[in-house]
Amino acid sequence: MTLVLARIDQRLIHGIVVTQWTGETKAKRLMVVDDVISKDEAQKAAMRMSKPAGTGMSIIDTQTAITNFNAGKYDSHNVFLIVKEPETLIKLVDGGVKIPKVNIGIMFDGPDKTTVKKMVSVNQKEINDFKELQKRGVPVTFRFVPSDPDEPFEKYIKD
Repeated sequence: MTLVLARIDQRLIHGIVVTQWTGETKAKRLMVVDDVISKDEAQKAAMRMSKPAGTGMSIIDTQTAITNFNAGKYDSHNVFLIVKEPETLIKLVDGGVKIPKVNIGIMFDGPDKTTVKKMVSVNQKEINDFKELQKRGVPVTFRFVPSDPDEPFEKYIKD
């Protein structure tokens, strides 16, 4: 196995990811892909403290993730990927990374954003990026915690 799920979660590694999603995905590796966070040693150290026992953790930039996936580095792992924005996932797909499914978890409100669901606010670029992922055959759904039902993207974001 390799990548089992990609999640958009702007909090990255936090309680719900560690206590619920890691078990749900049977992840043996949590992977944060973020070009800024990957260079911030203090934030990386804080995230590593919450890593569940017996689970690996990578906090890397987009190009390193592409290189490592394409080299088969994670072929023997169940990898749960967490990113802040859908644009990162487009770059990974462009780089040859196979993403089986995208789960939209937490996207903060901000300028030019519209709240489409509790804990999820998006701008037009993010909507376009999600639609692009779907065009490329990657399912996109909303699901805050594993016990919630998987809800289709189109339920909250219409054309």
